[in-house]
Amino acid sequence: MPSDVSVKICGLTTVDQVSAAAAAGARYLGFNFFAKSPRYVDPVKAAHLATAVPVGVATVGLTVNATDAELEDLLTQVPLDVLQLHGAETPERVREIKTLFGLPVMKVIGIADAGDLAAIDAFSDVADQLLIDAKPPRDAVLPGGNGLIFDWRLLAGRKHWKLPWMLAGGLTPENVGEAIRMTGARQVDVASGVERAPGIKDVGLIRDFVRAATASAAAFGPADQELTQK
Repeated sequence: MPSDVSVKICGLTTVDQVSAAAAAGARYLGFNFFAKSPRYVDPVKAAHLATAVPVGVATVGLTVNATDAELEDLLTQVPLDVLQLHGAETPERVREIKTLFGLPVMKVIGIADAGDLAAIDAFSDVADQLLIDAKPPRDAVLPGGNGLIFDWRLLAGRKHWKLPWMLAGGLTPENVGEAIRMTGARQVDVASGVERAPGIKDVGLIRDFVRAATASAAAFGPADQELTQK
């Protein structure tokens, strides 16, 4: 389904979820390799899920402070198109991972206030794409997927960064249209916002989210260039 707003559904754990997300029009499907997450899948399961991903839809692997050995093991088993770095990786580490593994890298930036925006510039020269998410609380177990929203006004008028970016953080079928209008985001990411319980995606909510996101596209021009897909 063509759209001026691209959607990423993250934390998929079953073939039915993968198929539903692709059929709804999602352009990125995310697999979570952070063991503490309720959306965690091991590489063997993720490899099976990836067989259900149609051509033209990108597979994204979410990792948190992964070592070279862990990334090599993961990529040996799972056909990923993009690595999503959701930890405390530095710009130097992002550059190193790109060099070692030859895949596009999406770096997650946590935002709580205006002071956090400086990290966007720090990673703009090394990442292929940014994912702007709500900054987790200090005592949070998960680096993302907490269903938290940050002040979208912080991103108003910033849609012309020099690399593609996604908006995340507490998005739902009910609020994604407003989030897109306020931030100018051309790509959005959702995990908990389409779940009926932690880690359990709801096929109906997936469809509703994609429909709501794409319906908001009429207010904007052409979308940002996306990462290379299969």
